[in-house]
Amino acid sequence: MTINSTIPTTLEKLGYGGPDGCIAVGQHRQVIGEAVATRTLLAKESGALCLFDLAAGVVYTMPAPAVGMQFTFGISVEGTGSYKIITNSASVFLTGGLFLVSLAVAEAGDAFVANGTTHVAITMDADTEGRLKGPMSIQLTAISATQWHVTGYATGAGTLADPFATS
Repeated sequence: MTINSTIPTTLEKLGYGGPDGCIAVGQHRQVIGEAVATRTLLAKESGALCLFDLAAGVVYTMPAPAVGMQFTFGISVEGTGSYKIITNSASVFLTGGLFLVSLAVAEAGDAFVANGTTHVAITMDADTEGRLKGPMSIQLTAISATQWHVTGYATGAGTLADPFATS
């Protein structure tokens, strides 16, 4: 069996090295939603769906990235405060981008890009930055020890604004 050198060897690997892969019977995805204002995610929670489930606001701090780790974020409660995802360090950056869609038919959607060199957070502290309940799925995947790749979409209203931030 060949081991991919970018995957930490401390992780349990499912499979027997066969050409068809493996089956994980009864696999369930972890859902993190505790209605708390701040939550630091753990490496072992990779693969989880993390909910913004407190109207007053939720801040998720990412763990140190290890290549292949992945977290998905969704909104289950309409926000009135700030919904935020931030890296664990000022030297861990976001790359990739998000598409924000508007609830109003007359308003257009817009795409926003994380630059990979200064952006360390996604801050949705206004309806214009995508904190509305509705279609929303933001995924962060670790692509190096210093970068998370962002993909996804969120729902906003009004003149949509860039949710990527430097702090």
